[in-house]
Amino acid sequence: MRRLLIAVSLLPFVACREPSLAARLAAGNWIDLTYTFDSTTLYWPTAEPFHLTVVSARRVPAGYYYSANNFSAAEHGGTHLDAPVHFVEKKRSTDQIPLNQLMGPAVIIDVSQKANSSADFRVHQSDISDWETAHGEIPEGSIVLIRTGWGSLWPDAARYLGTTKKGAAGVAELHFPGLDLDAARALVRRRVKAVGIDTPSIDYGQSATYVVHRRLFASNIPAFENVANLDKVPVTGAYVIALPMKIGGGSGGPLRIVALLP
Repeated sequence: MRRLLIAVSLLPFVACREPSLAARLAAGNWIDLTYTFDSTTLYWPTAEPFHLTVVSARRVPAGYYYSANNFSAAEHGGTHLDAPVHFVEKKRSTDQIPLNQLMGPAVIIDVSQKANSSADFRVHQSDISDWETAHGEIPEGSIVLIRTGWGSLWPDAARYLGTTKKGAAGVAELHFPGLDLDAARALVRRRVKAVGIDTPSIDYGQSATYVVHRRLFASNIPAFENVANLDKVPVTGAYVIALPMKIGGGSGGPLRIVALLP
């Protein structure tokens, strides 16, 4: 009887125990934050787009089906990583970024209502302060993802990029939201692991000096661009894993990024 009473008394504690990491990963609700790479994938106007060449998609003489393709693309296009060396000499290349910097608790800063008013909107330090007033300080080691709402325009180049032109003429007509320098400085001070956004660049489309890239990358903070489905991720509580193609000496690369919901 005494053993039974002890077991019953422990039930609330057993029921309240956190599930193991393995159980959470196996049974968790995952959101894919990556756009598919195909003929519709958007790239910078000066970049080589994604090409897929079919090598085989047939039943071979031995009797089995065999499929294989070749692909080529610029490092920076679709959902991708910007490595710090992209804008700052001697900083980390794609293959040098530590794995633990590519995964961590997500913070979603939603500025979609403000960004809706202007394609040239920039996230200000005040937007970060407003988020912290509502949710508390951004924890050190977070992955901050900026939701501008631009993902709803993908893959319409005219609306998402602001232009369908290629080359230098296309770059001159880019219009989409990004961060301003003070916001980048604020995130550096908070020692975040990485910064992502649902637009083509962490600098807004008309930037000519890319000061946000340069400030973050000087502190070896990588960026994730063209991040998908941020409307499906809660403001806090999700966990992000963002693994790029491991290109030796790369300035970036295609990225598979996912979020484990709380």
